[in-house]
Amino acid sequence: MSEKIYTIATLGLKGVLVEVEANLSRHLPKIIIVGLPDAAVQEAKERVWAAIDNSGTRFPRQKVVINLAPAQIRKEGGSYDLPMAIAVLQASGEIDLAGERVAFIGELSLSGEIKSVPGVLVMASSLKEHGFSKVFVPAGNVREASLIQGIDVYPVKNLRQVIDHLKNFSLLEIYPPAAWEEKKIVTGFDLADIRGQLVTKRALEIAAAGGHNIFLVGPPGAGKTMLAKSFLSILPPLNAAEALEISKVYSLAGLLSEENYFINQRILRSPHHSASVSAIIGGGSWPKPGEISLAHRNVLFLDEILEFPRRVLEALRQPLEDGVITVSRVKGSLDFPANFILLATANPCPCGYLTDPDKECHCSQNDIKRYQKRLSGPVLDRIDLHVLVDKVKSQDLQGIDLISENSAIVQQRVILARSRQIERPSQRCLNSEMAIAAIKKYCRLDDVSQQILNQAIDSLGLTARGYFKVLKVARTIADLADSPSIRKDHILEALQYRNKILGAL
Repeated sequence: MSEKIYTIATLGLKGVLVEVEANLSRHLPKIIIVGLPDAAVQEAKERVWAAIDNSGTRFPRQKVVINLAPAQIRKEGGSYDLPMAIAVLQASGEIDLAGERVAFIGELSLSGEIKSVPGVLVMASSLKEHGFSKVFVPAGNVREASLIQGIDVYPVKNLRQVIDHLKNFSLLEIYPPAAWEEKKIVTGFDLADIRGQLVTKRALEIAAAGGHNIFLVGPPGAGKTMLAKSFLSILPPLNAAEALEISKVYSLAGLLSEENYFINQRILRSPHHSASVSAIIGGGSWPKPGEISLAHRNVLFLDEILEFPRRVLEALRQPLEDGVITVSRVKGSLDFPANFILLATANPCPCGYLTDPDKECHCSQNDIKRYQKRLSGPVLDRIDLHVLVDKVKSQDLQGIDLISENSAIVQQRVILARSRQIERPSQRCLNSEMAIAAIKKYCRLDDVSQQILNQAIDSLGLTARGYFKVLKVARTIADLADSPSIRKDHILEALQYRNKILGAL
C-alpha cells in the first residue's frame, strides 16, 4: 500500500512540492529511502524508526520503502523527517488523512520531539502558492510561518501531538497570523553628530533617496566609517513587502529564531575583508545565501574595500548590475536576490595620507597604482557616486556646526523623494533601478543640460553605463528638490559625483 504525504523542497527562494510515499512489503525489516536524498535525509531512517516507537506507536516490522518525488530534485536537511514518519504511519493504517491536502515540515529527535529547521518561512509561502491551506510546522518555527497570510499553521512539539490530532483525539489549535509591526531604526549614529563633511552628507542623502551605490575615499580619521554607519539613520523604514522578502532570505540562511522571527528594520551588513568569495556571494556544496543576499533591500558596507581580495570584488559585478546572484555548483544552480546599496570606503593609498594636507605620504607611485588597481574599472563604473572625503578642519571639530541637520530631517526628505519615484506610472521603482524606457520618459534634458552632459562624456571619459548613471543620479537630485524636470544644476551636481577618484590622485 502506498500513500502520498506532502512537504516542500526549497530551491533558493522558490519551493518545489515534494510527494512522500511509503510502501510496506513482507520482507525482513528494513528502511530504504529513494529520491535523491542527501546524507542527512538518509540518516532520517533511524530517527523516524525511533521517533515512531518512542511515541507510543509501533513501527511496522516490514520492509519500508520511502520515495521522495520528484526524484531529480535533491532533498537536503532534516525537514523531511516528519512527513516521512506520517507517510509510514499512513501506509501502516495507523492514521488516515482521507485525501486531505495538508503538508508537514519538521526534524525528529529519537524521542519524537520535533525540532526547528531553517527555511520555514520560504516553505510556508511556497506551500500557499501551491494551493495548500494547512501546514504542520515545528513549534520553534511557528511564528515565522504565521507571517504568511491565507494558510493555517499548526505548531507541533512532538510526533505524538500530530498523531493525536490526525486521529481526532486531541486537536491542535491554529496559530494566529502574525501582524506586521514597523520597527524604528536605532543605529546610535546621527548625521548631526558628525562635524563638517557637508558634501559627503549630501552624497549620502542622494544615495539613500535613489538607492545609489556610493564610494567614499579619504585619509584615516576623516570620518568615513562613522558617516557610513550613520547611513542607516536616513533610510526610510521597511514596508511589509520588503520585510517579508528580507525575512525569507534570513529564514533560508537559518538566521531567524523563535524570538527574532522577522526582519522589520534596516540592516547594514559589514563583512570583514578576510571573507571568502562564497561567504560574500553565497555558496557551499548546496548553495546558501551570502552577504550580498543578506544585504538585499538594505546596505552592504565594505569598509576598506581595497583590502578585499580581487576575486571577491570582481564577483560583485553581476549582482551590482542585475540585483540577483546566480550561484552554480555541481549539485545545483540557484538564484538569490541581491538588490542592495553598496557603501564602500577606502584610503587613497597604502599609508592612507595621499590626500591629507597635514601628513606626508611615503608611498611610491608604483605602490599607489598597485593599491588602487585592486578595484577594477568595471566595478568602479557600477558605483554611482564617488566622493573624496577631506580631513575635518580644526574649527569644525571645536565649534558647533549650526548648518548640520539631524538624521530625522534628512530621512523625511529621502522618504518624500522615494515616494515620488515609486508613484510614477511607468517606473514604480527607485531611480537606480530605472529601465531604459523610464529613463527616456523621466530623464529628459533641456538643450543646455544636454550640452553639458555631452561635453562631460569626452572630458570624464564616461561609458554608456556611466552616462545613464549620471541621468539617474540627476533625476534623484531633482526628486529631492521636488522638481518635475532635470535642470542644469541637477546635472552639474550629478557630474560632480561621477568624477572617479581612484586613478586621478
